[in-house]
Amino acid sequence: MEKRRWYSGITSTEDWWSVWLAFFFIFLGLCSLFGVDLVGWIAYPSKWSGFGENNGLFSAIKPLGKSYQAIGFLGSILFTYVAFSIPLTIAARFMKWDVKQFFFGWTIIFAFTYLIWIIGHHAFFAANTLNKEKYDMSMVLSLGGGASFIIALIVGLIIGNFFKKFAKYLSVAAKPELFIKIAIVFLGVKVGYLAFKASGFIFDLAIAGAAATIVAYLIFWPGTYLIARKVFKLPRKTSAVISSGISICGVSAAVATAGAVLSKPLIPSRVSALIVVYAVIELVIIPPLFTATMIEEPVVAGAAMGMAIKTDGADAAAGAIMDELMRNKKLEMDGTAWEEGFITTSAIMTKIWIDMFIGIWAFVLAMIWVYKIDRTPGEKVHASEIWHRFPKFVIGYFLSWFIYLGILFIDKELADPAKIGAVPVEKGMRKLFFMLTFFSIGVNTDFKKLAEARFGKIIFLYLIALFVFILPVAIGIAWIFHHGMKVPVIQ
Repeated sequence: MEKRRWYSGITSTEDWWSVWLAFFFIFLGLCSLFGVDLVGWIAYPSKWSGFGENNGLFSAIKPLGKSYQAIGFLGSILFTYVAFSIPLTIAARFMKWDVKQFFFGWTIIFAFTYLIWIIGHHAFFAANTLNKEKYDMSMVLSLGGGASFIIALIVGLIIGNFFKKFAKYLSVAAKPELFIKIAIVFLGVKVGYLAFKASGFIFDLAIAGAAATIVAYLIFWPGTYLIARKVFKLPRKTSAVISSGISICGVSAAVATAGAVLSKPLIPSRVSALIVVYAVIELVIIPPLFTATMIEEPVVAGAAMGMAIKTDGADAAAGAIMDELMRNKKLEMDGTAWEEGFITTSAIMTKIWIDMFIGIWAFVLAMIWVYKIDRTPGEKVHASEIWHRFPKFVIGYFLSWFIYLGILFIDKELADPAKIGAVPVEKGMRKLFFMLTFFSIGVNTDFKKLAEARFGKIIFLYLIALFVFILPVAIGIAWIFHHGMKVPVIQ
């Protein structure tokens, strides 16, 4: 294997740009420590019904920052569009995408996303039974902000499957992996800030997530590999690729493993397609299923989902939906108001630990195939491969977490000024990029193409391994390590 320098791809890969873009806005948010709000312009929707002055459509979206209230509905959207369009277009140029098509595609995606985000906050979708009278509604679905995510996915799927020329045009800008990685780095700000208020819970969640992930991973990969080899009689390389795809981190792990074992390019492409399809299915099924059956163990549900759903985008997105569904259901059940974001964090925490295995496991498999199975003469596996296959957005997530945690522990008096810059980032920007992720997943999912592909045995292997083996084991392990952990309550 060619030895690459540590900085290879630092300005040209999606993984690195997710960190650069996220930290550009995180550092703008940190300026609030010096009394300057540079991120409060982010347009953020609230629940609405009708067109009146109170709770009406034109009051449904406004800047999150108090100092930006004067720019109003349209001003905040325009400000948000310009603020993200410039750095994203620069990133597209460095990644050698078609800049012109990216810009116009991004503009259309941005417009769709905000329109859907506003629609999803209509009281019919987002209000709960406790406050439906406030919006003059006789019936509500009690989906909270999760309605927007679901609608974004549905609209994206309609475009991706019924308006295929339009979807192809948007595909240059519809980048779910980039969007979700940025959102996850933003989530680190929320975890860092909330860790100051609930440090014991966050610490326990991190340790439990790490322990659960290690145990699950040591069961998932060999178990799936044995099913592939013994039950479905698949070749070693195919078994290794699909085992990593199902067990570790979806597309990233499948591609990394394929490179490590030098499998045929067709194998990771087919496995990746299956991962996306099953991720969409899980995204729709698991949040309401877990909400109906595990409402008293929300952290267990989140951790299990993080271990079971095999793409960062779908996992984080499903976590966001379940966070909304569970908080609304708990509020309706007994009036308990859980803090927003902790259920999402429990889902992402286990997924983050799993992501950290990608580079290490790809390196291990590369050594096994080079020195044991393929016995390629003179082939060397450089330790730097771990670094290059390690997902950089994971570093960004922890770094943003530790920056805010460190600031607040250094001086408690900084909590209020830090919050001014933190909230627009971890709330407004994070949710915007979740919305962009949902819409982009839909746009990029063409079920007809997937149906035409020759998946053979692997489609049944994936189905059995995921729902019969991995999901039940994930729930059991999550229960062992997270049972009894309570989401902090809003006081």
